[in-house]
Amino acid sequence: MSLRSVSLFVCALALSISAHAHEYQLGKLHIDHPYARATVPGQPSGGAFLSIENTGQETDTLIGVSSPAAKSAEIHTMSMDGNIMKMREVGSIELKPASKLDMIPGNGYHIMLIGLTQPLKAGDKFPLTLTFQKAGKIEVAVDVTDMSGKQGQAMHQH
Repeated sequence: MSLRSVSLFVCALALSISAHAHEYQLGKLHIDHPYARATVPGQPSGGAFLSIENTGQETDTLIGVSSPAAKSAEIHTMSMDGNIMKMREVGSIELKPASKLDMIPGNGYHIMLIGLTQPLKAGDKFPLTLTFQKAGKIEVAVDVTDMSGKQGQAMHQH
């Protein structure tokens, strides 16, 4: 086996391990488990969720999100005020050193996908680009789960 073949094999192996683990690294930022819940036909928007851990010594800031799966994508926060759900766009999320942000359904931050180009179906994937003030941009693959948070049948076939 040539050195080039070994290099290509190692790169392919690293990519397959990374894709299987569903984790991404951008500088000192660790991004884990990007997912979105399936939508019903005609539903105009959806939400995407993930975690971001800043393992570095400097604060960084998530300043933008985009995806070809929707006409626009925004960083939102959601909270409950009594029985009223309040959701609003936030321009950015500051990530302090040695901190972790978990975007989860129902409370806190999420990525709002507005003007979906097609319904999100369990088992599908779509790209999402995250833009950070210091670390730059990274594209992640978002897995679409059913409403219970489980991945579609296609995701369970190994």
